[in-house]
Amino acid sequence: MANWNSGIHNRSLKEEICEIGRRVYNKGFAAANDGNISIRVSDNEVLCSPTMICKGDMNPEDICAVDMEGNQIAGKRKRTSEVLLHLEIMKNRPDVKAVVHCHPPHATAFAIVGEPIPQCILPEVEIFMGEIPMAPYETPGNQQFAETVTPFLKSSNTIILRNHGTVSFGKDLREAWWKTEILDAYCRILLLARPLGQVAYLPEQKNRELLDLKNRLGFDDPRFHNEDCDLCGNSSFRDGYHEQVPVQRAFPKAPDYPGYLHEPCGSTCEQKPVAGNDDLVQMITDQVIASLATSTAG
Repeated sequence: MANWNSGIHNRSLKEEICEIGRRVYNKGFAAANDGNISIRVSDNEVLCSPTMICKGDMNPEDICAVDMEGNQIAGKRKRTSEVLLHLEIMKNRPDVKAVVHCHPPHATAFAIVGEPIPQCILPEVEIFMGEIPMAPYETPGNQQFAETVTPFLKSSNTIILRNHGTVSFGKDLREAWWKTEILDAYCRILLLARPLGQVAYLPEQKNRELLDLKNRLGFDDPRFHNEDCDLCGNSSFRDGYHEQVPVQRAFPKAPDYPGYLHEPCGSTCEQKPVAGNDDLVQMITDQVIASLATSTAG
């Protein structure tokens, strides 16, 4: 029998939702009434933010509660329709107790062009996140929308929602929020770096060292279990993509390193340099000048 004595009236938990809501709003991750937040408090009870409210203005009295099927069981305000997304995550991941969905602008920029987040670039991202899958678009608020994330839940705690935003989750609200914050900071760094030149991927051995550290710290990663995914290029979520696997266009292809479970290949599989925009323009200019010189000489 479900435990109905869990704390759906626990004010401190409601205050925690409000605090994360303020952080989401103050960071510019949720304009107006955007975003939603939840905490699971028992086998069959979840506290969540209501619909049509600014996440920066919430009070504990605004927070409502639903059962695991989405039926509202407490609260004066109506629950958010997107709580079904949160419940789908919790049903598939019993370890998840908190979910944050919002629209962080830099990560959402990747979402609206379908650009996958590159790996093997920033140490913190390799250790605390890993690959970020991208769920296909579906109209928000229904069960079909909620189930877009299902194929990616086993090996991830953060998912890009195509043409929509992000959802992150963890054992508590702070962990879920941190995932969102790390992701958007990384996306911002990538967007700032792109006009400056080609991004530098980490050497194979250095990336293996980061994954060794991640393993020792007790963080899971699909690269620890899947022999078919390489160190930073192939998608470990490819089986979950019913549509086309997102392909990098804004950034050069990752180096062709073997998987973490395979023997390292050293310098034999290092990525060859890719011409940047300036190099390409110079190459074309040189060819045009050479062609003109030949025509003049003739």
